[in-house]
Amino acid sequence: MRVLLTGANGQLGSALCEVLGYETVIPKDLPDFNLMHSGVEEEIIGCAPDLIIHAGAYTDVDGAEREPDLAMAVNAKGTEQIARAAVRLRARLIYISTDYVFDGKQRIPYGEEDRPCPINRYGFSKWKGEQAVLTSGARTLVIRTAWLYGTAGKNFVKSIMRAAGSEPILKVVNDQSGCPTYAEDLAAAVASLVEKNIEGVIHVTNRGQCTWYEFAQAIVREMGLGCSIMPITTEQAGRLAKRPPYSVLSPDRLVALGFALPEWSQALKRFAKVAPLPLGYSS
Repeated sequence: MRVLLTGANGQLGSALCEVLGYETVIPKDLPDFNLMHSGVEEEIIGCAPDLIIHAGAYTDVDGAEREPDLAMAVNAKGTEQIARAAVRLRARLIYISTDYVFDGKQRIPYGEEDRPCPINRYGFSKWKGEQAVLTSGARTLVIRTAWLYGTAGKNFVKSIMRAAGSEPILKVVNDQSGCPTYAEDLAAAVASLVEKNIEGVIHVTNRGQCTWYEFAQAIVREMGLGCSIMPITTEQAGRLAKRPPYSVLSPDRLVALGFALPEWSQALKRFAKVAPLPLGYSS
């Protein structure tokens, strides 16, 4: 099977390149592949994939508040081009989305049937991307995930590791709850879902939930980092974009299909064994 993978150099993309090694993977990413360019649709057509996994995205949550047009150009309009290509090719399409399509007002895990209501520009642009693929006529599966980290790219875990090398006390938000997700586990789940002929929307995260503060505590503990974590509120953090206070995703549909990702703290333990400490840091 020919698989075209966007965002191939990112956290999930890098992991997918490894787990999909038995397929013919066509990797696409910046700078050669730009979702803002008008030729994206034709470029994909020329590759003639059987499956498109669209993991490429504009993911800077605060940056999207400063550059809303850019976020929309990549996450919505770029996704529209990919969806059109999938329709023309009669290819399957898997679109990677986010927990930030929800407003975080409820206090039970969000199911696939819950109505999105994004509260920041990033979440809105990803929701528009979801709409683009789900209404395109392509055979589409939207995979929502959350709090992604891995060995490639930028992420919260790496930020904590880096900051721990120079700051004795780290201030981390303790009033936002979600599901940390290890890119390796997400990639394995995506590879398994590729073999399933399912469409619509599905939530895929590691099991369990925590706050960013609790996540940071676990990172420091598992990595053996010599710093303390101080809990603060979202208001004290002063971030530009609003964040949903609760964006835990329900795994019920995934479990019904026979899949269960590891608990988030166990996944972090595995990551700690392969993640190098920041340059110059000694625990």
